[in-house]
Amino acid sequence: MNVRIILVGTTHPGNIGAVARAMKNMGLHDLVLVGPRHFPHADATVRASGSEDILAAARVVDSLKDALKDCIYVAGASARSRTIGWPSMAPRECAERLLRESQQGPVAVVFGPEKSGLTNDDLDLCNTLLTIPTAPGFSSLNLAMAVQVLSYELRVAGFAEQESDYTPEAPPATGEELEMFHQHLEAVLVRSEFLDPDNPRYLMRRLRRLFVRAELDKNEVNILRGILTSLDPGEQKDIQE
Repeated sequence: MNVRIILVGTTHPGNIGAVARAMKNMGLHDLVLVGPRHFPHADATVRASGSEDILAAARVVDSLKDALKDCIYVAGASARSRTIGWPSMAPRECAERLLRESQQGPVAVVFGPEKSGLTNDDLDLCNTLLTIPTAPGFSSLNLAMAVQVLSYELRVAGFAEQESDYTPEAPPATGEELEMFHQHLEAVLVRSEFLDPDNPRYLMRRLRRLFVRAELDKNEVNILRGILTSLDPGEQKDIQE
């Protein structure tokens, strides 16, 4: 399966090993670690228990943006409520969507630090929020358990998957292409004085949600960036290509 598991800021190395084991049990192999506190580590190797090859192949990167550069669809796992609503899916629905999107390019599921979870800035880079329903009064799962639930649903969805005759007009935009578009849009909005450069976060977050729902492909991103350039040719000085 062309599905990447991304762990952000994992504090306990044993959890990384347990995640590797959960992944291998269900046929997943692509593990990326964003700023782990301790890795490699003996505790990770012990907890991997037969999945040491997943750990050996795991990539360590400095930022979530780096981990998502080539991804076309991203789910962020979180149990916390948010001020601004994100599109949300349960594990089964999310797994089916991930597999469908993975036919066109890499997809990813992002899990945050054990105690705090993903930040709003992290979720800005995601297409949907993955929420695993639990009993009232106990909303969080152990990191490896959460990965196991999603991995299992991916496995089940893989067995049930059937080929579709639908061929999209253009491939989906990657995370890197979407991020460049958002930077481009923000620069133009600041220059036009529509956006306060000292406090852009709230409006930009809402605009990101809007474009997430639109599910832009490469052609559409190029069209939108062309419109922005035609409206404000000088903005290219502010955007690092």
